[in-house]
Amino acid sequence: MDRDNNLSKTLKCHLKVRTGPAGLHFFNRITGINFLVDEIKPPINMWSSAPRQVSVALTNACDLKCPHCYVSKFPAMLSFDKLTSWLDELDANGCIGVGFGGGEPTLYPRLLEICAYAVRETNLAVTMTTHAHRLNDQLLYELSGHLHFVRVSMDGVGPTYESIRCRPFDTLIDRITALKRIVRFGINFVVNSKTIGDLDTAVHLATDIGASEFLLLPELAVGKGVGIDEKTTITLRKWVNAYHGSLPLAISENGAEGLPICNPLSSETGLVAFAHIDASGIIKQTSYDTEGILIQEKGVMDAFNKLKIFKKE
Repeated sequence: MDRDNNLSKTLKCHLKVRTGPAGLHFFNRITGINFLVDEIKPPINMWSSAPRQVSVALTNACDLKCPHCYVSKFPAMLSFDKLTSWLDELDANGCIGVGFGGGEPTLYPRLLEICAYAVRETNLAVTMTTHAHRLNDQLLYELSGHLHFVRVSMDGVGPTYESIRCRPFDTLIDRITALKRIVRFGINFVVNSKTIGDLDTAVHLATDIGASEFLLLPELAVGKGVGIDEKTTITLRKWVNAYHGSLPLAISENGAEGLPICNPLSSETGLVAFAHIDASGIIKQTSYDTEGILIQEKGVMDAFNKLKIFKKE
């Protein structure tokens, strides 16, 4: 009985409720469990005002030069004090999770501090997207308990990966193996004509090393990226339709057209679902957008509300 009571208290402590057009969304950041009560449709004036998820580019700095990279090369880095204020606002207004990226987030000098703050002072799920090569044992030890999920970029396998990332593939697998000891992780896989042939091998490998998810990212023609061509798109659709593996697949919203997807929150799209803050402090609809609203003294929600008006114009 005591054990059941303790479990109930733990779940209650970590359970966040978000209201929106899909209904009441309950989320536990510790377990990653979501459940939706769609029989209840809250009126629009009761909807959570923040996006469901927000990605944050802590810095534009990166020590790799991937050919498909879309991130601005203009030097920029977010202020720690501004970040903590924005996280507080997003949490209070119904955001469920924040994802730290870049550039390469492990190059942000106060990465450990901002992750620890978000876990300790907010109810946000804290994730990070990284190339993983800077995740040495000391950093992993320090990050333990301060992240709920990590996404690792793995575009291709073996020689394909090495030709894109210019880093040893065996080193990547070694760092992922160390990472999984402290936190759940998923694989991000940019799909283009160069990487499409490695999909089967990549998914099998991701399954074997314990990934929780495999995220497909059809390349967009942004920045250095030339975009996924029609032939590769057709091949990807056939591959997804024929997939019977045990590892859950996910796909970016921009690349989901023509693919069989299951989205219980399909009524929550656009800025209701997602927003991005770049390393210059500009909030945008996605990380690929070239325009947005600069977050100023009135805070992130003020800028977000202006962005919603801007997107409607």
